[in-house]
Amino acid sequence: MVARYERIADELRDEILSGAHPVGSQLPSEAELAGRFSAARGTVRQAVAVLATEGLVGSRQGARRIVLGRTRSQSFAELHSFAQWARANGYRYGGRVIAQRRRPASGSEPARLGSGEVLEVLRLRSLEGEPVLLERTVYAGWVAAAVEGLPADCESVTEALYESVGLVFAYGEHLIDAVPAGAQDARLLGVRRGSPLLRQRRVTTTHEGRPVESSDDRYRAGSVAFSIRNSIGANPLVREPGDLRFER
Repeated sequence: MVARYERIADELRDEILSGAHPVGSQLPSEAELAGRFSAARGTVRQAVAVLATEGLVGSRQGARRIVLGRTRSQSFAELHSFAQWARANGYRYGGRVIAQRRRPASGSEPARLGSGEVLEVLRLRSLEGEPVLLERTVYAGWVAAAVEGLPADCESVTEALYESVGLVFAYGEHLIDAVPAGAQDARLLGVRRGSPLLRQRRVTTTHEGRPVESSDDRYRAGSVAFSIRNSIGANPLVREPGDLRFER
């Protein structure tokens, strides 16, 4: 037997996907939904929580939930930044630098980035006012000054670097897996510690193959999906133990 909250979630989900509740609008309040469905507010709260885990509505408690829209799908067919993808899909987006510092390259960074000194940046990204992505990016030393010159709330680093120094992010290699949220992840993304996050690790280079950045991006569960199209004649995916490897 389907639980009452699941039936309510199903009906609200159908309304969101059909456009009855447009992206950016507010869902009716818990009291209004409880009256509509003749259900207890706790039951309604459970139903809305289901939609939040699916990324259809905002996860903040208290205020009315914001509709984030249909399932967001980010394609690997082209190399786009988060901001470029969000803008192309009509989402309201933002970003801010939480911390940044120059430091000596460590571990595999000298070989991966070809640099003895790097710039480490922690940046929080949002969609429709909700935190959805943490970017931990390490930039090669040769581009560090240009990145430091960007405003802390720069919406698109990719576009800003092209406009300021003519830098083009041309090629990317991606590793995708899932990781539990640590204390910092949980605090900044507004999730419980240990919650699953979708992680995308990438290394990006210029047309000439010069390394620009290495990044560890962590998406809140349900906030975005990645789409990859392939065929029997062209399969860009290589499956490896513990992760999926995509080469562009």
